[in-house]
Amino acid sequence: MNSKSLYQEVILDHNRKPRNYGTLDHPSHHAVGHNPLCGDRLDIALQIENNHINHIAFQGESCAICKASASMMTTAVKGKTCSDAETLIHEFREMATGKLDPDHPHHLGRLTVFSGIRDLPTRVKCAILPWHTLHAALNAISSVSTESGNDPAQSVPGKA
Repeated sequence: MNSKSLYQEVILDHNRKPRNYGTLDHPSHHAVGHNPLCGDRLDIALQIENNHINHIAFQGESCAICKASASMMTTAVKGKTCSDAETLIHEFREMATGKLDPDHPHHLGRLTVFSGIRDLPTRVKCAILPWHTLHAALNAISSVSTESGNDPAQSVPGKA
């Protein structure tokens, strides 16, 4: 199977059956992300204890790429430390914007199916929105937008 077919299969699977979709009863961290250009909107909730992400859930209205990215993100960061999650956020954003070569060492694993998104500029913000929203939640920022000064494609990784 070539990388384009794998990408399409993974996107379709996570869009149809999103993992960790729903809400958490008493999240310790929460943020809302919005892309006003396409209308994608995500709520991400986390329960963090001892610096580990024990539970994560998302819900909202979004395109297939955004939903698949959110679904795969939740499975990737669940059980990880907040620092490990920030590393994945940074690497995913770098990969999606073409600044990280997926052939070099990284921590992304299966998330590299999104590496081709860098060739689809109109979809980069769709794929990055969940990661930008997770970064906001980890840093106690209640809402973020892909537009304005906190554009995820333009922001400095690790900085809120």
